Amino acid sequence: MAGQGVFSLAPYHIISYGTMLGTSFWHSFVGGIVMFRTLERPQFAAVQSKLFPIYFSLQTAVPAILAITHPGNSGALLNLDGILDPANRLTALVPIAAMFTSALVNLVAVLPATTEVMAKRRQQEKKDGKKSYDPAPHSQEMLALNKKFGKLHGISSLLNLTTFIATIAYGFHLGSRLH
Repeated sequence: MAGQGVFSLAPYHIISYGTMLGTSFWHSFVGGIVMFRTLERPQFAAVQSKLFPIYFSLQTAVPAILAITHPGNSGALLNLDGILDPANRLTALVPIAAMFTSALVNLVAVLPATTEVMAKRRQQEKKDGKKSYDPAPHSQEMLALNKKFGKLHGISSLLNLTTFIATIAYGFHLGSRLH
């Protein structure tokens, strides 16, 4: 009996959900804030540039794992009958799809665009002899790059918040299945 748990999809589902919720909460509301307040801006940027690809990759992969290990599935690895069941579409499929999509957009579109803008800002800093975050005045080129960075950062934050809210919403679905 005890060995059946290893072959059940349920523990992998719970562990995956915990990983998704924990990493999203920690990075968004604890680790990122503490790093921003503690590190000098160049060090903060360097750490984040290494963390974000891992973070967004994890946020993209885990919803896929949640979909294939959903408790309503028949047990076959790629049988998604449980998550696609009409009774689960709003409470399971929509949040999992939102988690996956928002993280994927961050990973494949917003992160590369932000990385490109950051590289251009470093080049412009050399030309201007001034950091992008130094007090004004700034060159027109730097103002445009800072504006674009701010826009991308806002989009990424909104996508990350979408991922987090969808994760919480899915937690209510998962919790409702516990008796």
